[in-house]
Amino acid sequence: MRVPLPEAFLTVPLAHRALHDVADGRPENSRAAIRAAIDAGYGIEIDVQQSADAQAMVFHDDALDRLANGSGPVRAQTAEQLAQMPLRGGDEGIPDLPEILDLVAGRVPLLIEIKDQDGAMGANIGPLEAAVAAALEGYDGPVAVMSFNPHSVMRMAALCPDVPRGLVTDGYDEAHWKLPAETCDRLRGIPDYDAAECSFISHNMHDLTRARVAALKAQGASILCWTVKSPEDEAQARKIAQNITFEQYRAALPA
Repeated sequence: MRVPLPEAFLTVPLAHRALHDVADGRPENSRAAIRAAIDAGYGIEIDVQQSADAQAMVFHDDALDRLANGSGPVRAQTAEQLAQMPLRGGDEGIPDLPEILDLVAGRVPLLIEIKDQDGAMGANIGPLEAAVAAALEGYDGPVAVMSFNPHSVMRMAALCPDVPRGLVTDGYDEAHWKLPAETCDRLRGIPDYDAAECSFISHNMHDLTRARVAALKAQGASILCWTVKSPEDEAQARKIAQNITFEQYRAALPA
């Protein structure tokens, strides 16, 4: 069943990894950044990674080094250990998804990106998707899920058939992806949109003129994009995309 993306996701800009700014004590995907986005009236995009005990942790990278006072894979630490690990540029540990859902509480649209756990966009997934589905049970508010990995999106279709689903998509330049050329070639064509019963894509803003994006939009897909970093880029992206995820500036809110 294809579930339409709620209108809320197309009307207010989505703060990428929440409204983060470490200069102001708001690291990526932190509670502080999420509160700031809510207070400003933005929608929120967050990422989830898997802990050692198969919990959904709100964190972008698969390794801790860049964003937290730790090192090594996120998946090597339990949820309790990650909760006690301070984020760089802030004064809090890594939150789990249930806590962030309680914090957002349906006040703004929330877009959850499930990070690839297979390592090659393959089918070796499952525990993280199950944790996301469990956290979303009973959530009352505009929410949607997406992933670069089509297998993750298909799994969410089975676990949460009533939650809108999308694919995070790209031109897959092989120089920027640690993937085999044949995998890049396949994913570039967004072949799994219908199989995963998606209702939207979130596409690289620098690749929005791709013919496949236009074809999906004509088919009725909602088109979001990532990651807009200036008003000038936003104006260009909005020629095709219906909404943006943004960072490094404050996108204009609708009147």
